[in-house]
Amino acid sequence: MILFVKWIVLTSSILLVSYLLKGIAIDHFLSAFFAAAVLGILNGIVRPVLILLTLPINLLTFGIFTFIINAALLMLVSAIVPGFDIDGFWTAVAGSILISIVNALLNWLLRDKRPSGPSAPGGVIDLRENTRGRWE
Repeated sequence: MILFVKWIVLTSSILLVSYLLKGIAIDHFLSAFFAAAVLGILNGIVRPVLILLTLPINLLTFGIFTFIINAALLMLVSAIVPGFDIDGFWTAVAGSILISIVNALLNWLLRDKRPSGPSAPGGVIDLRENTRGRWE
C-alpha cells in the first residue's frame, strides 16, 4: 500500500512539473503513471550504480553532478515511455530538480504523523523509593 501511495505521489509530481515546464509534455495520465513506475525502478536500480561510478566527479563538484545523473535518468524515461517527452537536456535538469522538490513536499505532507514507538514521558524514568526501601 505504501509503495502504491508513493507511486501516485511521484505520478502527481510528474504531472505538476509537466504543467509548470513547457519542455515536458505528457499525452495522458497513463503516460505519467508509467513514467513514474519506470523512474522509480531506474532510481532504485540504476541510480545507485551511477552514483557509485561517478563518485570522484561527484566529490569534486560537491554533489552537483547528481543533478546531471537525475536528468539523464529522466531523459532515459522519456525515451522508454511513449507519451512522455522532454525537449532537451536543460529541460530535463530543471524537470528533475522540480520533480525532486515537488515529490519531497508531497511526501512530507502525506507522511505518517503517528508516533513510531511507545511513548515515554520525555525519555525520563522517574524512580521513587517505597516504604520497604525498594525503588519503583
